[in-house]
Amino acid sequence: MGKLTSWFKRKPTNSLSHSGQGGTNDSLPPAYLAQTRQLLSKMKIFPSKMKSNQATGRKPLYRRIWFWAGLSVGGGIVALLYGVSLIDRTLPDQAQLNAVLREQTLTIKAADDTILQQQGEATREQLKLEQIPDNLKKAFIASEDRRFRQHNGVDPQGIVRAGLNNLRSQGVVEGGSTITQQLTRILFLKQEQTIWRKLKEVRLAQKMEQELTKDQILERYLNLVYLGSGAYGVADAAWVYFSKSPDQLSLAEMATIAGLAPAPSLYAPDKNPVAAKRRRDLVLQRMQEDGVITPEQRQAALQEPLTLKSSLPKRMQVESPYFTSYIQKELPKYVSADVLKSGGLVVETTLNPTWQKVADEAVAKTLRNQGRWENFKQAAMVAIDPRNGEIKAMVGGKDFGKNQFNRVTQAQRQPGSTFKGFVYATAIASGKSPYDSYEDAPFVVDGYEPKNYSENFHGSMNMRDALTRSVNIIAVKVLIDVGFTPTIKLAHDMGIKSELKPTYSLALGSNEVNLLELTSAYGSFATLGLHTEPHGISRIINRQGKVIWSANFKSKRALDADSAAIMTWMLRNVVEAGTGGAAQLDNRPVAGKTGTSDDARDLWFIGYIPQMVTGVWLGNDDNRPTDGSSGSAAYTWHEFMEKAAEGMPVEKFPKRPKLEGRKGTIKAQSIKPKQMLNRSISSDDDSEGENSRNSNSEDSGSSKRRRSRRSYSQEEQQSGDSTPRRRRRDRSEESSSSNSSSESSTPRRRTRRVESDSPPPRRTRPESSPANSSGSSGSSSPQPSWRDRLRPPH
Repeated sequence: MGKLTSWFKRKPTNSLSHSGQGGTNDSLPPAYLAQTRQLLSKMKIFPSKMKSNQATGRKPLYRRIWFWAGLSVGGGIVALLYGVSLIDRTLPDQAQLNAVLREQTLTIKAADDTILQQQGEATREQLKLEQIPDNLKKAFIASEDRRFRQHNGVDPQGIVRAGLNNLRSQGVVEGGSTITQQLTRILFLKQEQTIWRKLKEVRLAQKMEQELTKDQILERYLNLVYLGSGAYGVADAAWVYFSKSPDQLSLAEMATIAGLAPAPSLYAPDKNPVAAKRRRDLVLQRMQEDGVITPEQRQAALQEPLTLKSSLPKRMQVESPYFTSYIQKELPKYVSADVLKSGGLVVETTLNPTWQKVADEAVAKTLRNQGRWENFKQAAMVAIDPRNGEIKAMVGGKDFGKNQFNRVTQAQRQPGSTFKGFVYATAIASGKSPYDSYEDAPFVVDGYEPKNYSENFHGSMNMRDALTRSVNIIAVKVLIDVGFTPTIKLAHDMGIKSELKPTYSLALGSNEVNLLELTSAYGSFATLGLHTEPHGISRIINRQGKVIWSANFKSKRALDADSAAIMTWMLRNVVEAGTGGAAQLDNRPVAGKTGTSDDARDLWFIGYIPQMVTGVWLGNDDNRPTDGSSGSAAYTWHEFMEKAAEGMPVEKFPKRPKLEGRKGTIKAQSIKPKQMLNRSISSDDDSEGENSRNSNSEDSGSSKRRRSRRSYSQEEQQSGDSTPRRRRRDRSEESSSSNSSSESSTPRRRTRRVESDSPPPRRTRPESSPANSSGSSGSSSPQPSWRDRLRPPH
């Protein structure tokens, strides 16, 4: 600017014409110079009264030092404010400053707040500040931020002191970052060493100091700081290095842990004990200098040897792995992908750890004992509170470490006779009485011929007794009366989600379902027809401790209350006088249903008390036949429920409603078969069936002896309609039978014999003998076979 002004002030030394004839090169026409001066004056660059200033001897504004100094300072302030605003736009908002967890972490908790699983850089044990020993807190302050209580997030004095100490030591012995700065870096920033990251760290620390108290900042820091060897927070570090809780640490051990914060890999006592001891001694020195400990305390701590007792981080432990894997798969239903990706979530679940332990033990015991004798290798169990749909226990298989396949939620298996519950419920809801009778006799419908497992027939039988004895032929006849559509709709309303096909074999459980949906559906009987969606998550909490989702599943009416009460009354009889006898509990009523698929490939029992419904499945993953019966599943159910129900109030089921004058709530849609053939019971069949009822056993003589040689238990002897062991031959739903009828004109018929539901002899109850309850004359049970006498005790 000075040169420009001087140029305008210069006078031409040699005036010549404008035609360019001689003169200086920089001379310009006077008119041009005048116009230029006027323009610059308007732009406030060149004063209009230059001659006046020259006359008075004043310097123009642009030539004064204070003008440029002020301009520089003002520009710096503007630049600083702009830079701060630019940084602020990249920082988390004020609400996020309350974060208590790192990003990319996931913590799954049980109903009692115990941790089931953690993923990412998670802290296993979050401590309140008052739970942390005072000396441990002061050790970290002395080591990391001696003016923690005085600064507002950034400590210039500490930065200068750290720089001088590092220069004197010719190495990095002290950091300039405050505890607040370190916490912001842990929660929000990456670890790259850049000026931009440092500026954001400083600004975040200032904002955090405005949002949180010093105690809140210190508590978060002590719970989140990484201290090496997979330990996050002081509680984890105390366990990892010394196998202690923080309140059990000595002063020397506290100083050792506090000394890890600047460089865990460098000062880790299990990797570099010499450096760790040197660092510990420095922390103790600073604690004495700050007046936290006395010289005597310091000296005693210095003389203490560095003794380690290492343990794996608790966050590596996973409890109830089948359940926690199920929870992780459920999470996307309730929170968005972005929320899951950012992490820092705490998932509170419905799992009862005590019941889960009992379930694990019951399943393990069954696999160890019955599984070995009855040739099944896998088992699954799930327990649900039917009143709210909360899953309380889940065992998805034998060994999660070897096979993560969850047989509760992922395995689709034929439910066998457990599906009869929906068929009979539809009939009751349509207005039928449980005392309505059907003929149990040879029967063929559209080429499909259902068979009873015993291959015997009982003549006229009411629905209650048919359900108790799990008679296949009558179940199919009931299905024909009520129709496919109403039955399938009711099953879906009650909780079955799998596809159900309208086939006659539907009544016998030919359509595959999973254990979770089947158990949940039976829970609708326990709640007088109300169904609540089964779920394992109660709440999801974000990094700031805010609840972002909570369970609010509403019950829906699936079945009218009277029909549900009648079904419970019928299903109680299955346990008290039928195939589910092994599930009886001494002090409370039980209702439920057994089920067995072809060749005993699937063994089921779904049972309930008013407060809980539990389902059990036994079988093999490769669908191989077993040598067991559904009585083993009922026995497993009993083993779990007997302990799980301890301390639970005894509640009774509602009384059976009056049957007279009932009106249906479901409209039956009877099936009209193209061809239906009913045969009367032959004399041989009749005498065999009568013998079955009189002797409490379906076979006699050599047939019974042959079965005894093949049987591993006496399960066939305890049911009023006891059934022999399934013959090992293919009995698929659609298999043909060449000798199903003596009439040559009868087409080849499809047969299905799926039920082998009999209670095992392991829990004989004379007071509830099936024979006595069914009205037949009882006889003494036969002696156990040699295999039963060799069976190991349970």
